Amino acid sequence: MSESQLERAMEKAKAQSLQIEFQKHDARKLPFKDDFDIAIMLCEGGFSLMETDEMNYEILRNVANSLKDSSKLIFTTLNGLFPLYHSVEEFHASTTDEGNATYRSNTFDLMTFRDHNITTVEDDSGNKKELKCNERYYVPSEITWLLKSLGFNKIDIYGAKLGAFSRNDELTTEDFEMLVIADFIS
Repeated sequence: MSESQLERAMEKAKAQSLQIEFQKHDARKLPFKDDFDIAIMLCEGGFSLMETDEMNYEILRNVANSLKDSSKLIFTTLNGLFPLYHSVEEFHASTTDEGNATYRSNTFDLMTFRDHNITTVEDDSGNKKELKCNERYYVPSEITWLLKSLGFNKIDIYGAKLGAFSRNDELTTEDFEMLVIADFIS
């Protein structure tokens, strides 16, 4: 939904001679119906970053509506098993590199599985923005139930190392994210 992020993506695609049609949409209100063979949402792709569980569900519902019969959804989401054993704030502090978002004032709510934090991001022009975030962590059984309720029939969940996704990694409490691969049959 960010004009500046879309512009940056277009610049990068052009620099690599890639022909990509970029579109700006709200994932909770996608205009597509049975159009795609696959949907990919990495780095949560908006899912789990919405303020309510209902908004997150709308993203998954819209993705399901966008998919053709016998298609796949591949996405990452925050692993609800991780904050039961680790501090989310300490994890973010240990993974922050120059130019990345920074997180502070993390408070993880065990009743809602939401991490409330203040995230600071810097755009390509050097402009800093502070965002009050409310990110939802999911456990595998929740993801499975949500996807099955939307018509996905085979759901595989794996551990996801930051930036390294593989079906060879079994999900553990050490994984900050999980990789979900689901088959859709409408």
